Formats: sequence, structure tokens, C-alpha cells
Amino acid sequence: MSLQPARRGRNIFIMRIAATRQMVVTLGFAAALFCVGAYGDPATPKGATYRWVDEKGEVHYGDHIPPQYASSERAILNNKGVEVQHIDAEKSPEQLALDERERAAALKQRQHDYFLVSTYTSAKDIEALRDLRLDQLKGQRAAAEQYIDGLRSRLGALQTRSLGFRPYSSRPGAPRMPDDVAENLVRTLNDLHVQSSALATEAEREAELRAQFQADIERYNELHTLHQH
Repeated sequence: MSLQPARRGRNIFIMRIAATRQMVVTLGFAAALFCVGAYGDPATPKGATYRWVDEKGEVHYGDHIPPQYASSERAILNNKGVEVQHIDAEKSPEQLALDERERAAALKQRQHDYFLVSTYTSAKDIEALRDLRLDQLKGQRAAAEQYIDGLRSRLGALQTRSLGFRPYSSRPGAPRMPDDVAENLVRTLNDLHVQSSALATEAEREAELRAQFQADIERYNELHTLHQH
């Protein structure tokens, strides 16, 4: 007796079962899509209510968000009026840039805090470094002041000498000012202006240095107190 008809019948039966399973999967997927389209996001609680605020600051409630408020701050309430989800408003490029600056500032502060607690053993260490830096600035300022005094003396001598030449001399027949005298006069005036500006900058730098060290001392004490608690 041949087994071919029986084997052929069994293969057909298996193929029908596979086709039926595929149809069930397809129908199930289509039904899921229909439910999402008909009833909204399945993650949203059944009977949920949306709450949003309009541009006048008035609070509204509804079963859906109007399109013009789709990117505004909003909340989802369950059927008991309890907030179950809060959705922040979409931020503008300016707000995103501000957030990024704030994150960068917070990171910089954390790094500086770590530097303070890992570098100094007490606030007196910071004070000692401050005094050392201020002494260095004081020495630089003294040298700059001495140099400026020298420039002023040289300028006074050149100005006195220039009085014997035109156009500063009123004496008839006074000679024209020699080129080297004029060049020295202009160069000394420029040097005096540059050095005086630099000295003013050094004074500002000293004030900033004092303020920075004072802030570091206060922050170190604050971090030390937090660590103790």
C-alpha cells in the first residue's frame, strides 16, 4: 500500500494550520491599530481628562487638547480628577540655550567645589595663597609705578627742552624742533598712557582677585559645614 496520499494530506493540513495562524496574527494587529485610532493612546488612562492653560492664564479641561495648545504645558487627570501625568511645554530655542548655560554653570561649580575640597585642608590655606598672590601683585604694581615716575620725569625734561623750539617758543627766529626731540616726546607720551592704563588694570585685577578668594573661602566653609552634617 502506498503512503504518498496520506503524507500529501498531512502536508496540506499543516499548511492550512499555518495559514490560519497567520490570519489570526494579522487580524489581531489590525484590531490593535483600530483601537489606537478609535480610542487614542492606550497608555492614557480610561476616562482621562486633559488640563491645560490658555494664553490668558485660564485653566481648561477636556477629553482632548486643542491643536493650538498641543505644545503647551498640560496634565492628564484620571476619572477621579487626580493628576497622573504632567507634560512640560515645548521650549523655545532661547529657553533651550538658557538651560544649556545653566547646566554648564552648574557643572563648572561642581568642578570648582571638587577643586576646593581636594586641594585645601582648611580655609587658612586659601588665605595664605591669597596673601601670596596679593604680594606678587603689589610688587608688580610698585615696579610699574616706579617706571611711570621715570616716564613722567623724562616727559618733563622733553617738554622743557621743546620750549626752545617752534611752535612752542615765542622767540623770534626760534629753530624748528629737531626730529629726535619730537619723536622722543611722542614716544614718551604714548608709553606713559599705556603704562598708566596697565596700572589701572592691575588695580582692577587685584580687586577681582580679592573677591574671588573671598568667595572661595566662603564656599569652602559652606562645603565643610555640609560635609560635617
